[in-house]
Amino acid sequence: MTHNEDSAPQTTRLWGGRFSAKSDPIMDEFNKSIHYDRRLFKVDIVGSQAYARALKCKGILSEEEEATIINGLDQVRAEWENGTFKIMPADEDIHSANERRLSEIIGPTGGKLHTGRSRNDQVATDTRLWLREQCEKLEADMRKMIDLFVQRAEDDSDIIFPGYTHLQRAQPIRWSHWLLNYAWRFKADAERLTQLKERFNLLPLGSGALAGNPFELDRLAMAKELGFAGVIQNSLVGVSDRDFIIEFLFWASMTMLHVSQISEDLILWSTAEFGFVQLHECYTTGSSLMPQKKNPDSLELLRGKSGRVFGKLAGFMMTVKGLPSSYNKDMQEDKEPLFDAADTLDSCISLMGSIIHTLTVIFYFFFY
Repeated sequence: MTHNEDSAPQTTRLWGGRFSAKSDPIMDEFNKSIHYDRRLFKVDIVGSQAYARALKCKGILSEEEEATIINGLDQVRAEWENGTFKIMPADEDIHSANERRLSEIIGPTGGKLHTGRSRNDQVATDTRLWLREQCEKLEADMRKMIDLFVQRAEDDSDIIFPGYTHLQRAQPIRWSHWLLNYAWRFKADAERLTQLKERFNLLPLGSGALAGNPFELDRLAMAKELGFAGVIQNSLVGVSDRDFIIEFLFWASMTMLHVSQISEDLILWSTAEFGFVQLHECYTTGSSLMPQKKNPDSLELLRGKSGRVFGKLAGFMMTVKGLPSSYNKDMQEDKEPLFDAADTLDSCISLMGSIIHTLTVIFYFFFY
């Protein structure tokens, strides 16, 4: 059942029940997050479908209404995936956009989906679902990178290399020993990420705006359906906890610290003054004025992006440090640093593995 889209209201806001005056257009734009949180569309729909099933189990939705909502949400997801979803001026965020489009497709039944649910527990659920997927992807990226380090160490185990302290030659070591030094650091990073995922994999849905859901929905059933290990017991924690994002940003910063350190080593060692390694041309650039130069831009960018990630951590910690309890709109500032850090780590981890896999060791050892 598809309803006339032209007749559907485009200015209705989920929070607008008591307001009659028009918003300042500047405030409207300032308040929106749809331009970046749209990437939550899939997890928002998955969470909404689980919520619809919980409403049906409690008798709030009939079987027909449940099926209509779930099928309608499948259509909304398909529009996002095929690029035909149209964002409207009143779509503040991914949640309001999806619910607006759902009601356009199935009619007034779509409004029942919001029964007992707040955007506060909805966004908290979406964010945990999204970050869990990202952690799983990053875990796989880390394992692949570590494997490349280990394989390279095995292949080059006979190469003797100078070990340094104070950037002065100290004792001879194997090149493989230096490589595995970083492999062990990245292994610890991978373990921290797994532990982090286990800590935040709890369901906030059902916390409502801050004081729980009045309909006694089966939160454990929703948690099981959505792959959570359990539920968050305190509703205030459910809607306001962003510690898991801070912890992820710390993890990202720690991992990028190690990426930056190995990049600095390789930048030095690829210079004519050291002459230990040569980067594959795929990961270097030249100079328009000095064609003889082979610049390690990939490593310099990796080193530079570590500061970008550190800044996201510091910035978001300053956002939350003075907030009063429960939900505050400042928390909308969590998405951009989270998304940016996850994207940055995804590309940096993959790039670092490729650099290690393709570089050439050109050092001939003379120990002084």
